[in-house]
Amino acid sequence: MIKVSVMYPAGEGKTFDMDYYKSTHRALCHEVFGAALKHFEIDKGLSGPFPGSEPPYLAIGHLQFETVEGFLAVMMSSGAKLMEDIPNYTNSSPTIQISEIVA
Repeated sequence: MIKVSVMYPAGEGKTFDMDYYKSTHRALCHEVFGAALKHFEIDKGLSGPFPGSEPPYLAIGHLQFETVEGFLAVMMSSGAKLMEDIPNYTNSSPTIQISEIVA
């Protein structure tokens, strides 16, 4: 299994509409990826490592797939639809990491 983490950096002037992301964008991900998407989890940034410190990310979406190839096949054919939706919920440019789930 692999995990695709889509991390939305925090910072001055950065905004994130969690309600839109949870309802509309997540539904769009399920529509685009179909059965290839095995699990979708959302983290909302609360703080950094110290009490009262700002979180490094406003939110992180974690999407799980069987293989990198399965994820990339859908992204190459239909990923533009997901990317075009980003301005509807944030002005933060996401960083994406693909990881192997080892435990």
